[in-house]
Amino acid sequence: MNVFKIIRRVIYADTDKMGVVYHSNYLRWFEMGRTEMLRELGHPYTEMEAAGYNLPASEAFCKYLAPARYDDLLRIETRVDEIKKASVRFEYKVFNDNNGKALVTGYTNHACVDNNGNVVRLPAFLKETLERAGNFQVQL
Repeated sequence: MNVFKIIRRVIYADTDKMGVVYHSNYLRWFEMGRTEMLRELGHPYTEMEAAGYNLPASEAFCKYLAPARYDDLLRIETRVDEIKKASVRFEYKVFNDNNGKALVTGYTNHACVDNNGNVVRLPAFLKETLERAGNFQVQL
């Protein structure tokens, strides 16, 4: 499986009073990993939206293993976990990039919808890109 990596530094606004990253910020970082992965694969979200497709989240899960703190350098790893006819699941792992310690694992599921919010099949260009990224065939 192909894993796409981005690096991000924790800023003060990401933390709570104790200097620990506030839990919901991991979902933002999952989004960063996912959008940068799609951009690197040649299909940024703006292209999908212009073609009439959107990928709203239908489910999100985080397992917190250890805290990230102010000024930590994080490595966010994203991969395609599962592709179905009208949805895709991405898996994420967040590490402290200085010591390699795993901080969070999780996933998000995304439905493919048209501009009217109707669930539709993944467009061929996106399905093929995701299959290449995940090295597997779509599950029916």
